[in-house]
Amino acid sequence: MIRVLLVDDHEMVRMGLSAYLEMQKDIDVVGEASNGSDGVQLVKELKPDVVVMDLVMEGMNGVEATQAICKMSGAPKIIVLSSFMDDEQVYPALEAGALSYLLKTAKAEQIAEAIRAAARGESVLESKVTGKVLSKMRRREEPQLHEALTARELEVLRLIAEGKSNQEIAAELFIAMGTVKAHITSIFAKLEVEDRTNAALYVHRHGLK
Repeated sequence: MIRVLLVDDHEMVRMGLSAYLEMQKDIDVVGEASNGSDGVQLVKELKPDVVVMDLVMEGMNGVEATQAICKMSGAPKIIVLSSFMDDEQVYPALEAGALSYLLKTAKAEQIAEAIRAAARGESVLESKVTGKVLSKMRRREEPQLHEALTARELEVLRLIAEGKSNQEIAAELFIAMGTVKAHITSIFAKLEVEDRTNAALYVHRHGLK
């Protein structure tokens, strides 16, 4: 029997999911919490195998609760069940230790299967979340050429990405046109690009804005 704890500040979500899960022969909902701090305390008391965790809650949020739970000895597996899929939610949750990430639009049977997978130590990610994670991994694998730029060169690069001309860059940074040109030559060499367009694309691709 897989022991499950539900942590969500919406009572109707907890009631609906609990009712469905209790119909499953291999899943037992051992407790519910409406916020992260109560969830952490119930994990200590009830020792669930899997926690289904909301993210946006008052007080201790889901990411903070996930971090606290994952530090425990014999920590349960955590499935995030959220309405949000933006970078500010997805990456912190996974980095905090969540095994799986599903949206609340998922069908109840999908959540049940994710619980079973989590009990086996297997991760289940919403397809769009998988795309985000793979994209971030690819960015990490790319050479971080911009790390060789000086602080001033990075300023110039960002202004290039904004579409500023050499004259506008010189005026904004209070430097001579010749200095701007020298910085741009150095930037192109360090980033291994040939023109302003590719320099701007580099900024966007690496989130340097």
